[in-house]
Amino acid sequence: MNWFNNCGTLDEVKATYKKLAKQYHPDLGGDTATMQEINKEYAFASAKAIKGANLSEEETEHEILSSEAYRKAIEQIIHLEGITIELVGYWIWVTGNTYAVRAALKAAGFYFASKKAAWYFRTAEYKVSRSSGKSLDEIRNKYGSELVNDGAKRKRGNFID
Repeated sequence: MNWFNNCGTLDEVKATYKKLAKQYHPDLGGDTATMQEINKEYAFASAKAIKGANLSEEETEHEILSSEAYRKAIEQIIHLEGITIELVGYWIWVTGNTYAVRAALKAAGFYFASKKAAWYFRTAEYKVSRSSGKSLDEIRNKYGSELVNDGAKRKRGNFID
């Protein structure tokens, strides 16, 4: 592995992937071949980190599939202009100028939460039977939040640190 050598946990693998996607995604100035290489290594590094977590075989397979679903969801939208993508608990939330890119969000498997004025993605096991009535800020406070990208900091397709 070239990209994930120093990652011991799944959280480290995910953080490294997000950093690499911002740098090498073709829609953000990188090239397709490099991103494909990163994606292959991400799948391997995720599986390796999950298997090292002493989970059962069923739990390991579930974690690998879930991790891949989230990676694909982010990969499909990370290039969209004017949006902010953040991980809040086990959900991906998208805010910002989403109206212009709503078709792409729908195609990527995101749903619109009208009361929160935000789009979300989650895998089936995190589906809730009904809305909690909490605001997105209350959900962030409860579960924590990690920005994948901030559309407000994007300039000409590149990220500004």
